[in-house]
Amino acid sequence: MSTRLDPGSSAPDFSLPAADGSTVRLSDLRGRKVVVYFYPAALTPGCTTQAVDFTSHLDEFTDAGYLVLGISPDPVAKLRRFVDKEQLRVTLLSDADRAVMTAWGTYGPKNVYGKEIVGVIRSTFVVDVAEDGVATVQVAQYNVRAKGHVDKLARELGIAG
Repeated sequence: MSTRLDPGSSAPDFSLPAADGSTVRLSDLRGRKVVVYFYPAALTPGCTTQAVDFTSHLDEFTDAGYLVLGISPDPVAKLRRFVDKEQLRVTLLSDADRAVMTAWGTYGPKNVYGKEIVGVIRSTFVVDVAEDGVATVQVAQYNVRAKGHVDKLARELGIAG
């Protein structure tokens, strides 16, 4: 399994295709605070809950200076369907080969209903990207629950009550 990231760790850079057809590179987000969340699959109940919750709170995150990026192994076409169907406003990125997930420690063994499988570990990070493009993990949360997670994160960051 890949190494997990901790607060203070360097966040591995990535360059991934987005649902809107653009490419997002972490190191290009100089001077930004970024919420990066990893989820298993678009158009599934838990992942939909989480994406809709981030969309519902997007203005709060944006007003507090955060950019929100969601990453899954889904192909771009499926991400586009997800965005359209759920009217999502968060930026969704495709990590089809799971290389970014592996580098961030969000792909590997996990326990699902008592059975160990290999898959995407639902995780959320808050990253500070310095002016030189170096990204540092401020918050690292693995094995988060889809329901209620966005509210909890907003409270922890002091951007919601």
